[in-house]
Amino acid sequence: MQIEPAKIDGDAPAASNAAWTSAKVRENKVECNACPVLCQISPGKAGACDRYANANGRLIRVDPVLLFDSHLRADDALPTDFGPRPDEPDAEADAPASLFMTGVGASTRYPEYHPAPFIVSSTVAGVDMVTAVTEGIFSYCSMRIKIDTDRFIGVEGSPVRYKGEHIGHVATVEYGSRMISLGGVDHLTGATKIEGRMTTEAIVSLGNKLAVQMTVDNGPSLRLRAGDAPLIDSIRENLMRVGCGAATIGMFAKQWQHVVDEVIVVDDHITGLLTEHRAGKGLGMRSSGIRLKGRRSTPGRYFQVAGPGTGWGGTDIVDPLSIIDTIDRAVAWPGMRLLAVSTTGEHALWYEFDEDLTPRPRALPDAVQAVVDRLKSNCEPSLTTVMFVVGAGGSLRAGITDNPVLLTRAVKSGEVKVTLGGAPAYVWPGGGITVMVDVHDMPDMAFGTVPTPAIVAPIEFTMSREVFAKIEGHVDAIRPITDVLSQGATHAEGAPTGYRRLAPGGTKAD
Repeated sequence: MQIEPAKIDGDAPAASNAAWTSAKVRENKVECNACPVLCQISPGKAGACDRYANANGRLIRVDPVLLFDSHLRADDALPTDFGPRPDEPDAEADAPASLFMTGVGASTRYPEYHPAPFIVSSTVAGVDMVTAVTEGIFSYCSMRIKIDTDRFIGVEGSPVRYKGEHIGHVATVEYGSRMISLGGVDHLTGATKIEGRMTTEAIVSLGNKLAVQMTVDNGPSLRLRAGDAPLIDSIRENLMRVGCGAATIGMFAKQWQHVVDEVIVVDDHITGLLTEHRAGKGLGMRSSGIRLKGRRSTPGRYFQVAGPGTGWGGTDIVDPLSIIDTIDRAVAWPGMRLLAVSTTGEHALWYEFDEDLTPRPRALPDAVQAVVDRLKSNCEPSLTTVMFVVGAGGSLRAGITDNPVLLTRAVKSGEVKVTLGGAPAYVWPGGGITVMVDVHDMPDMAFGTVPTPAIVAPIEFTMSREVFAKIEGHVDAIRPITDVLSQGATHAEGAPTGYRRLAPGGTKAD
């Protein structure tokens, strides 16, 4: 693969190839030790990961390091060059307060007994801060994906496949959403080589906010992209349900009270029946005599009225009357008005009972339509949320400190803030440093891969200089961020690259 070297400041320190190569490297090649593969790269070529290249005998990181600049607005036109913007001559002077260096493009250091590629200092609100920046190589990582839909996507535990390979499984259903879990070390390294490659490819694509097509065994096809509506069997989901059937009854009972005699809210899990429900009883509504199929849990709340599917309320039914078990003729009356509606309001039918107490379909009255529209308006847009979960353990911590357990303790105590590509991460309780981040909050194209296979993702540890010293951090490796700006983002070994400034909330140009 032909490459163009990243922009390097002319005063950048010369590369120290001895730190990056071994005696076995062939003539004119450089050895990359950013991961265990140890690619030997020919001049003008990139390694197997497309992240490192040989530029005239020097190992460089092809992509620029990404910095967030609080002086930029998210809607600013992004600079196309690396380094300070031409219209900001004093940018370097303001850098400590305005810039945050991310791990995107920062490179890796394998093995991690070396200090992290960048340990930069800055001054924020009068406090000396240190941020240790790296791209981690992760085998112990996964994606948790929340799909806002009531549609059936498969039995819990069903395999999820990408290009035919088993990369994850259907997880537990959550309120108004289906969940899947992808990746993990068993799929990445504990299975066949092709399964590991496909798992890596799917995770990196999802992390980079690209659309990924996958299938569920005995279930539908899924097209998922972070921040977009999911497509299930090529059908675009629009709305996330406002609540289960019983909850929907509770929310809108008062608005239905004077315009209907009975409401059935069809739901895969808890179907609601208004006049039997506590809300209907509390409003003094007359019983309709209708009894639904399934298992009656509490008054007006029915489980298992139908099988799961892609019909009304995530069930397999297309005719809502099919879930009526009995109608007590001594209680029901001619002219009784019945509304059947789904939990998103996308399905709604109106019936009036004739003299034989048979429900007949009629046009939906305007007053009832207004409540159905209110129900719809309370449903949020259906989205796909991709959460990256990773264990920041192993030797990665040795790139921060000679005593890794002190970093772990400082993260748990809140003295060290963990971010991924500048996005705030949730730190899980318990042992180790397991974090979770919404990839939608990360910069575009922040993820990479190495052919071991493993995922490459940015991670940053930020703390006061005092805490950095207390955890026995690599204090001798600290560089002022102004030094990074003036020299280009040149690593300590002299494997240099450019850097790019980005507004928080902005995205990288394609």
